[in-house]
Amino acid sequence: MKTKLFFTVVIVLLSSTKLMSQDLDKLLDAETEARTEYTAGTFKATRLINGQSIERMQTGQLDFRIDHRFGLITDSYNAFGLDQSNVHITLDYGINDWLMVGLGRAAMEKTVDGFLKFSALRQSTGKINMPVSVSLFLGADMKGSNPVTTADSLYANRFSYTSQILIARKFTENLSLQLMPTFVHRNLVVDPADQNNVFAIGIGGRYKLNSRVSLNVEYYHSLTAHSASTYNPLAVGFDIETGGHVFQLFVTNAVWNTERGFITGTTNNWMKGDVRLGFKISRVFPLIPRKDKSTEIEKQVGL
Repeated sequence: MKTKLFFTVVIVLLSSTKLMSQDLDKLLDAETEARTEYTAGTFKATRLINGQSIERMQTGQLDFRIDHRFGLITDSYNAFGLDQSNVHITLDYGINDWLMVGLGRAAMEKTVDGFLKFSALRQSTGKINMPVSVSLFLGADMKGSNPVTTADSLYANRFSYTSQILIARKFTENLSLQLMPTFVHRNLVVDPADQNNVFAIGIGGRYKLNSRVSLNVEYYHSLTAHSASTYNPLAVGFDIETGGHVFQLFVTNAVWNTERGFITGTTNNWMKGDVRLGFKISRVFPLIPRKDKSTEIEKQVGL
């Protein structure tokens, strides 16, 4: 009798434990579904190579960036391009958790450029299931070089404008891809074969080789007819995180550093080996202290 009672109690306890475990699993699953987990680190920096990535600076973070390009590596007279240089210096600042602004100065045509970048959608799983991240880029630049023609002397003719939709997805921990539909308007074009309005499509990707190094590839294809002396820009490079800095070493056929320049003004043919070496250095300064990670996580998951 005692033996039967003992086994009965054991069976009841095991059954209750199993039911409690099932209920606990359901509660955990329900809580996980109620959270939204956002994908981070789709790309290492706010630029892919020549152009923008979907990434932005965090609130209160200032990115000081130097983009340096040498001459053509086929130019042996100028030490295979090392004697020549073109520099673009930029400051990018995170206004809040969805808006970044930037201001730059390029040596080419003494260009001053500025932009706004909006984070429209973020790749996520859980309560909000979003397969891609989407950012909107609005940029403008102004030529500051001395006028060459009468038309150049008109102030309004010095401006150009660029609009982009940046669509990216992080497929695995190592692989990210991005699509960049682009529209460029130039108030003035010198070559009659060129057009004021240019449509282009860009594609780029990043493959993470290890915790500090990644391989980046970027290509823009013009959808608008242009002069025979203009080519589509291609760039291949490596991002190297050195602790506090992101260093990028790349090869490209584009001498321009600004969107209007490299999309519409690349005059070197990479199929003929007309490429140049370049590098970028990025240093981030926290002007406003970052929020505690736990606070940020709570905000992301809706707690």
